[in-house]
Amino acid sequence: MPQLVELTPRTNNQQPTTNNQQPTTNNQQPTTNNQQPTTNNQQPTMSIRRFEEIEGWQLARELTNQVYAVASRGAFARDFGLRDQITRASGSVMHNIAEGFDGGSNAEFVKFLRYSQRSCSEVQSQLYVALDQSYISQGEFDAIYKQAAKTHAKVGGFIRYLLRTKNQEPRTKN
Repeated sequence: MPQLVELTPRTNNQQPTTNNQQPTTNNQQPTTNNQQPTTNNQQPTMSIRRFEEIEGWQLARELTNQVYAVASRGAFARDFGLRDQITRASGSVMHNIAEGFDGGSNAEFVKFLRYSQRSCSEVQSQLYVALDQSYISQGEFDAIYKQAAKTHAKVGGFIRYLLRTKNQEPRTKN
């Protein structure tokens, strides 16, 4: 059975965004389908029930799709070493987020999120090889590099959030 992650959103306009956020009116807190109501001055909690709901994982999935699109054609597809390494690294970004999600503690989750960030950097480094070998255009390089940087930053934000909330509530509930 999947674990339930309880997250206490940040305050002072630092609240994590969601795709299904409702507009606010009259200084009300934004609500999401995953947010639970506030009672007795408690901060609202947002539940992540599946790793697929994590924005960093969603960005990592897009990064992986972009990498596979360029690595599957032309001379790039025939450079088995580079093709395999960059596709594994891009997949590792999303896979480490998923694996860490089931780690059982914030500390374990953060460890895997940091692996995910390292894989983003690995993809960026390998993009230089692909560009230098003329396997990809400068435009493709720029787009994929930017996606890797965006993913890295989003995962980093999630790490900082988890580290700030580590003593507030248990990360998982059964």
